[in-house]
Parts: sequence; C-alpha cells; structure tokens
Amino acid sequence: MPFSFKITRQDRRTKARLGIITTSHGSFQTPAFIPVATAASVRALDFQDLKNLGAEAVLANTYHLHLRPGEKIIKKFGGLHKFMGWDGPIVTDSGGFQVFSLGFGVEHNIGKMGWFPNEGERAGKDSDFPQNKNNQKPEISSEEKFAHIGHEGVSFIDPMTGKKVLLTPLLSMQIQSDLGADIIFAFDECTSPLHDESYTKDSLERTHRWAKGSLKHYNKKQALFGIVQGGLFKNLREESARFIGSLPFAGFGIGGPLGGSKKDMENILDWTIPLLPADKPAHMLGIGAVEDLFNCVEKGADMFDCAAPTKWARRGHVYISPKERGNKKNKFRINIDNAEFREDKNPIDRSCSCFTCKNHSRAYLHHLFRAKEISFFRLASMHNLQFILKLVEKIREGIKQGKFQSIKEYWIGD
Repeated sequence: MPFSFKITRQDRRTKARLGIITTSHGSFQTPAFIPVATAASVRALDFQDLKNLGAEAVLANTYHLHLRPGEKIIKKFGGLHKFMGWDGPIVTDSGGFQVFSLGFGVEHNIGKMGWFPNEGERAGKDSDFPQNKNNQKPEISSEEKFAHIGHEGVSFIDPMTGKKVLLTPLLSMQIQSDLGADIIFAFDECTSPLHDESYTKDSLERTHRWAKGSLKHYNKKQALFGIVQGGLFKNLREESARFIGSLPFAGFGIGGPLGGSKKDMENILDWTIPLLPADKPAHMLGIGAVEDLFNCVEKGADMFDCAAPTKWARRGHVYISPKERGNKKNKFRINIDNAEFREDKNPIDRSCSCFTCKNHSRAYLHHLFRAKEISFFRLASMHNLQFILKLVEKIREGIKQGKFQSIKEYWIGD
C-alpha cells in the first residue's frame, strides 16, 4: 500500500506535532486542512484556484458521487483524479454522515454544522438531497426519515430515482474503490447529540462490526481509516478508541457528535486520542473553525476536513484575523452584507494575501453580495479557504519553531 505517515516534530509542551503523509498521488504536510469537494468540486472554485490557495489534498463525498454521476462512470474515466482533473491526494468519506443527515438528522432537526448548540455555531442546513431531474429538492416533513438503520447497513430512498438502496460496509468499500481515492474511511453510523447512552451503545456495536467488515472488503491499494464513535459518553468513546485503535487501520477519524460546547469536544479528544496508536494520523471529521483548529492540534489531531469556509462564504460571512478584530466572540468573521461595509475601502483583511484582498474592497464585495452576483461566491470562497489554509500553515510553522502556544494565545487568547 503506497501510504505512509512520518512524524517529523513533536511540540514539547503539548501534543501538537508535525508530520508528512505520503500517497501514490503525492504528499501533504500535517496538521492539514483538507477542503471539501463534495461532488468532485469545491463550490465556486476550480482546481487551479485550490493549488494557488495552497491546498494539498481534497475530500470528496461517497454518497453524493454514488448518486450522481455514479462511481461506475467515474471508474471509466480512470477514477476521481482524472475525472476531477486533480493530481494530488484525494480522501473520500464512507457515506456514514449522509446516512445520519437523511435519518436522525431529519428527525432531530440537526444540520451539518450544528454540533455545538450551546455555542450558536450553525450556518444553516444545506440539504444532503441532490436536486431531481426537475431541478427541485424532494419535499420532506420534519417527521419523515429517508434512512433507516439495520443490522447489515442503512436503507435509504435514492432522491434521484425513488428507489430503495441498502448501503453496507461492502458497498461503501466497492464505491470508494471505484472512485479510486488515496485515503478512504470505514463505513460507520454517525449518531445524533440527542441520542441517549443506550442507543449510542447499540450504534457503537454496529459501527465496530461495520469497521471489521470494511477491513475485510476494502481495496488494499487504498489507505483505510477507521472511525471512533461513542457520542458524548466517556466510557463509549474510550471503548471505541481501544477497539478501533486495535485494528489494522492506516489512520483514524474521530466522528459523530462532539458535545454541546467546545469544552466537550476537548474532553472527547482527551478520552480518545491517547488510546489511539501514536504513529498513525488522527483525522477530525467535519471540524474547521479557527478555535477548533488550535484546540484539536494541541490535543494531537493531524487532519481536518470541513465545508465551513465555502459555506460561510456563500452566506456572506468572511474571515478576519485578530488584526481586524477577529476573535472567539465574532468567530473570526464579519458579515459583508452589513450596511457598515457599503463604503468601506479596505480589503476584507489587510494582512491577507489572497487575490480577493489584493484586488477588491469590502464595499465592492458588499455590492456583489447585495446584487446576488455569482462572482461573489468565488471571491469570498477564495478568501475564506486561503485564510484557513494559511492559518494551518502558521500553526505548522509555530510547532516547528516551538512557538505553537504563543501563536494560539495571540489568536484565541488561551
């Protein structure tokens, strides 16, 4: 298997570390933020944009690509790399999160970025339902679930065709094999933060059984990561970390609900990461906020993926650094739709070197957003992605120079 992880430096005062992950399509440095290319594309950006912004790897979505255009079509093109035109490392998830959002996500009314209800961290709920042939999303009620979990896997209604599909560890591995990503994830069940300990324990048994099934069926040319679940419960998180950590995975994802606050998430990391093999990478699934990056790196996390930078961009929220009064309270963001920016001649962030900040004012971006110009999505997405990618680069440099904690204190005050 053409995959390796090498730790190159360990911070003396924390668990933060530097590393290099090598795949058959190149290497990337860790800690790494991996932009989400859900349908084989990062919305509003092309792959030359991503390279210019400093992205070294991307993550695509197994569930969405299975529905459209279908993994068999992608395989005919030689896999995702050739289909997308991206020659760097590619990661694919297992479809487990989409199973959650189609099922209990609907029942519990929980969106993709609603893990921290006590922090008010919700960007709205982008649907996991692709549009049908009439360019309309299927109508659903809050009481109706599109996915149902059983012993073998998860059955759901294909929103494109209306047919029933059973997603199992075997099928997830077959889809990801056809997609041809470098790093893939085991099929798991992502529980809701509203699930009690009894349900979470039953779910964990399924996830562990499916993890072994994924190991049995995956393409050995790919690097398979296991996923630690267990919800909000220390005993279950520790049980999962021990079990998944004992299996021959190339790395480990930490998924599911991460608590009602940022502190809860830190506790979950304290319960899990020390129980995982230290010589393998730990990936935080769906995490990418500024504060979270620092806190998770400090706890020993190596990889992150999150759609938040481009999602927030499409809603008019753009990132700002502490020099522009970015802080935990405003979540390092301003809303460009606010009237105060109507005549603001400054760039989004005067310390940012992205194309948008070099060439355009807040006033111009305010105008584009108000006018609903498509160009706004690209310009705002370029800024937000480069902001996060450069921040992670600064974190790596801080670890290298032994200054991680001082950089963290400057950004988030801890």
